[in-house]
Amino acid sequence: MKYKTCVSIGEKTPIKIGKILKIALKKSDYVEVRLDFLKIEQIPETLEMIKKDLNRIVCTLRPKTEGGKFSGNEKERIAILKLIAEYNPFLLDIEFNTLKNNLSLTKYLKSTKTKLLVSWHDFKKTPNSLELKNKINQMSKFSSNVKIVSTAKSTNDSTRMLELYSKKGKNNLISFAMGDFGRISRILCLYLGSPYTYVSLGKPIAPGQFSVDEIKKIANLKK
Repeated sequence: MKYKTCVSIGEKTPIKIGKILKIALKKSDYVEVRLDFLKIEQIPETLEMIKKDLNRIVCTLRPKTEGGKFSGNEKERIAILKLIAEYNPFLLDIEFNTLKNNLSLTKYLKSTKTKLLVSWHDFKKTPNSLELKNKINQMSKFSSNVKIVSTAKSTNDSTRMLELYSKKGKNNLISFAMGDFGRISRILCLYLGSPYTYVSLGKPIAPGQFSVDEIKKIANLKK
């Protein structure tokens, strides 16, 4: 079985994204471009610049309420999400709460046939197993690609996130925990069926993230 990685890029200018994207695509199967790190007016220019590689790119525009850096209002963010959808990236990461609260956006995205990655993060804790399973069931209504991430305060929290993989279903599930106690889950999820794990090129942009080189050494990946 071949394990896959997705390098997360969070840069503040289109030029920097372009430079780092080239390196990341050589080292990793996929790249997540965090468009929320950019100024709003730089996003269309960046999409044009990266469009030839979008078949390997996960596009994310995370609002501040969900741990992201997007500086505009929600109306502006929805408009940009629709623009990203028109470019048809490998995956468009949209928060579960966004889809749940914006039925017109959900309808629009269906019409564009954009491949969605429905995501949900808990930056404070790891909910109990029943809550997590219910959340996955609700998220699956929007897409078969589901990303559910918690914050681990203990190794038990990590285990709980990994146990979600034993749930039979069609989900292309990405489930792991953030933080020091969650680090191991970022590797073990690969063995349990996760399509890929998120990595950095060096400096992590999420708590507990490994670099792409570390993951290759640990999992003994052979490209």
